[in-house]
Amino acid sequence: MRAAHILVAGGGIAGLASALALARRCHRIDLFEQAVAFGEVGAGIQLGPNVARRLQMLGVWEPLMRIAARPEALVVRSAVRGGEIARLPLGNAMLRSYGAPYLCAHRADLHALLLAAVRGTGAVTVNTGARITDAVARAGAVCVASTATRAWEGDALIGADGLWSTVRARVVEDASPPRATGHTAWRALVAQSALPAALRSMQISVWLGPRLHAVAYPVRRGEALNVVVLAEAAPSGDARDWDQASSLAALQAATGHMDAGLQALLEAMPAWRAWTLCDRTPLSGPDQMAGERVALVGDAAHPMLPYLAQGAGMAIEDGVALAEALDGCGAEEVPQRLARYAQGRWERNAQVQARARRNGEIFHATGLVRVGRDAALRVLGARLLDVPWLYGA
Repeated sequence: MRAAHILVAGGGIAGLASALALARRCHRIDLFEQAVAFGEVGAGIQLGPNVARRLQMLGVWEPLMRIAARPEALVVRSAVRGGEIARLPLGNAMLRSYGAPYLCAHRADLHALLLAAVRGTGAVTVNTGARITDAVARAGAVCVASTATRAWEGDALIGADGLWSTVRARVVEDASPPRATGHTAWRALVAQSALPAALRSMQISVWLGPRLHAVAYPVRRGEALNVVVLAEAAPSGDARDWDQASSLAALQAATGHMDAGLQALLEAMPAWRAWTLCDRTPLSGPDQMAGERVALVGDAAHPMLPYLAQGAGMAIEDGVALAEALDGCGAEEVPQRLARYAQGRWERNAQVQARARRNGEIFHATGLVRVGRDAALRVLGARLLDVPWLYGA
């Protein structure tokens, strides 16, 4: 029985994690990335213990430790008054509870180490400047066309091509575009050495305010600080462009008054980028993740709001689960194995999608709901901030 030849559409974190996991199971992979060259894009990324364990399984633990930061705690504050509301110890506490630490990294650094690992397998051909434009199943295989003016044939096609996925249409009949949520995110990155001592931090700091919240955490071994402000604000620009130039003035116009300490941090940022947040309705069944010889991973299947910090995490979990489902699989078994993958993943992904939406409502609460939220956090603190069903799985 020959190993399967698998085509992966998308060279982001979802595609690279899937390709690496599949290559570790001795499959032959062709990966397609529409960009001509990989570049340093993106922002910070939080990697909970559930994700850290998967990355360890993929054999990238040592390079991950060289690029990640290990925050000491998660601290929740008021975005209006600035006072501390609750605290969740991370560091060794996460390691003891879940067998892996809570990490923060720059997305570009994580992407680079996954790409290096993929290329190091010798089993993955990375085709840049090639975007999948069509896919047709025929005679026990799937044939794809691309912008690279040639066609490929494989035993399976994995759609890891993100929020605006082309491959998705081969699995899901619903052709509607992603939902614009009415939320906008502004992000910035700064060297900690460029900040006043009072603004430097090795913690994850979260500020909750009416219809907004802000997050700051260390990346790049703690040498840089990633800052994100998310607000219920009218989108601007192209929703497909998640890296739009913006400004502190645009951010402040959307958020209004904030605590002086938080305001000082925002004013210390050298530049701001913005993107419009989009998602889809949570998955309702396995048929939305796989059909015949085509399967979806990451945002192509289940885009989610960043209010649980698990978008990339679920994509990495998908890639590992996909490889496990296809372990020892020959070409003829692919449809059944992909169905097994989808059956094992859709409910967890749907749960995370729904919880992320709910967190957005809680984080941005106003009036009496906000008062009740803060009171509960003060009393229960770490019990509410910890997520055993997520981190322990």
